[in-house]
Amino acid sequence: MRIPVTRKENRFLPDPRRVIIRYFDNGPDRTIALIERVLAMSDQEADLALIHTLREFSKRHRKITNIFINNFSRVKDQMESWNIPFKGLSEDKKLLIGAYFSMEYSIESAAFFNPSMIESPDQSGLEKGCKRIIVSFRATGEGHISSIVFHSGIIDAEGKLHFEKSGRYIEEAEMVKRHKYKKASFRSKLKEMKLPAEIVEIVMNRLGDEFIYGELLASVNKTLAENNASAEKKKAIEEIVWLADSHYEVRFSRDTDISERVIFPVSFNERKGIEDARFVKFTDDDGQIDYYATYTAYDGNTILPKLIQTRDFCHFTIKPLHGHGAQNKNLALFPRKVKGRYAMLSRIDGINSFIGFSDKINRWDEPVLLQSPNHFWEFIQIGNCGSPVETPEGWLVLTHAVGPVRQYCLSASLLDLDDPTRMIGHLKDPLLVPTAKEREGYVPNVVYSCGPMVHNDELIIPYGLSDTGAGFASVKLPYLLNELKKG
Repeated sequence: MRIPVTRKENRFLPDPRRVIIRYFDNGPDRTIALIERVLAMSDQEADLALIHTLREFSKRHRKITNIFINNFSRVKDQMESWNIPFKGLSEDKKLLIGAYFSMEYSIESAAFFNPSMIESPDQSGLEKGCKRIIVSFRATGEGHISSIVFHSGIIDAEGKLHFEKSGRYIEEAEMVKRHKYKKASFRSKLKEMKLPAEIVEIVMNRLGDEFIYGELLASVNKTLAENNASAEKKKAIEEIVWLADSHYEVRFSRDTDISERVIFPVSFNERKGIEDARFVKFTDDDGQIDYYATYTAYDGNTILPKLIQTRDFCHFTIKPLHGHGAQNKNLALFPRKVKGRYAMLSRIDGINSFIGFSDKINRWDEPVLLQSPNHFWEFIQIGNCGSPVETPEGWLVLTHAVGPVRQYCLSASLLDLDDPTRMIGHLKDPLLVPTAKEREGYVPNVVYSCGPMVHNDELIIPYGLSDTGAGFASVKLPYLLNELKKG
């Protein structure tokens, strides 16, 4: 018998009006012709064209002239290499050139789904029994490129969700430069990638125990110049740079609303999307709180599991996860250490659920099999739906399962608090399956979550609706735990 689940009225659907401005590469031939046309304009003609452009788009974006200047700067190097003069250009012509190399991108025109819910760092000014929350979503636009966006709201004492109105503008983050790499861990990841040891050593031997991105590029360029590299070795060097690109930091201005912040793919290894962030409020042994999220970076061919860290949702540090236990998708970090070690759920083979432990948050080896498909509705694969929730009865894990006709459903498992490799119980029936209305979408017959939370003895479940929109449901926690202990 299935456990009673209450679906809430709140729904999120794609909104094509939410747009950012991206750099647009016109290609060499068009770029030259386009710039020459602008250079041939009189200052008055350029001024009028710029006024028209700003009238059309300045109400849609904050500080749009800054964006145009940044995009002009990206073109300037090409202009120099083609011997096109740019010195003495008026400010208006620089802005106008930047505008021609800009395009609006609707970040969620295709889908807005797979949410993760956590407690906000700010819990001030609330009535008794209420909690302020942050919900992350996977937003997908043209070309199926995914990014991470946020909404904030409040759960009241009765479990009702009240979301704040979205901000007017959407902003990409500012890139923070000069990430420091540790040679030992960087070399270890290259070994996992099975790159030719000869090339790896040539590049690495020129670097210190710690290095920055520019130093790595200098070593790579020197290696290319000194060696008559084969196609295979050139590919290996590309992979080395690919790995370095996966480390970065971004930050948003504190005067932006959280709904206006979008973590859009930045590095080459995630150019086709950032998928399914699983956020968790993590409390360290000393009481320090950090917010982490695991996600999947996708470059069109290869996936790379990565980790986000933040304390304020303004400044984010991103780095890849290493080790055999950090393969494939579906990684979810526990909200605290277990017996002095980090713990994480995974699905390294794409079918079964695993658990791993580590002294380092970004290094995961020797995962242990935790759960395999057992019921007909989960025969294809099972996995977690976000970080475990700590309860007095054990670690509550919301799970997903795939059955006949590739229908996704949600279920739950319970793990021992002291030894989470030991499963206490697993529901014999799904907890949540798509309704007739929920099963229609970009990918039919799917309900999927990236992380629930507990509030006033209720498990609040945000979930994706057939890879199109998002909804919310709740279940009484004591009832659910009692049923799990029977399993």
